Amino acid sequence: MSANTNTVMGKITSVYGVKGWVKVFSYTQPKENLAKYKVWALHRDGVRKQIKVLQCKVHGNGMVAHLEGCNDRDQAKQLAGFLIKVDVSELPDLEENEFYWHQLEGLHVKSVDGQLLGRVHQMMETGSNDVVVVRKCAGSIDAKERLIPYLPDQVIVSIDLELGEMVVDWDIEF
Repeated sequence: MSANTNTVMGKITSVYGVKGWVKVFSYTQPKENLAKYKVWALHRDGVRKQIKVLQCKVHGNGMVAHLEGCNDRDQAKQLAGFLIKVDVSELPDLEENEFYWHQLEGLHVKSVDGQLLGRVHQMMETGSNDVVVVRKCAGSIDAKERLIPYLPDQVIVSIDLELGEMVVDWDIEF
């Protein structure tokens, strides 16, 4: 797995029990989709390692996993804080006009009248709908951070990955 083809799918948050299991926060929808990936690329503070997933399952509101070579609480504790990445080639194909968040991050965001509002810094999940976090970039109309609801056919007018652009119907004063 090369670093530039990986996308973040979750994070190891803490230990679970005494036999080397870890608690995992899954960024996938639904969360149990993370268990489909049998090899994770773990990243933290410049450290990268590939690890085989022996078991991964839903536990309460989160997930727990047993990873190869992690057989006690001390070993599990060393994995806390690692981001879980998988190779984008392993992701399922999407329907037309569906996108993975990693595809949207970095896109230029323009208003319907062509004003550059900034770039997609990140996507954020909220209770009601996802939100596009837009931050300034070279050429943007101002330095405002904008939180734009990800509502296709309402606020999100178009997305063109080849052009690297998202067009939004959004008041530039917000």
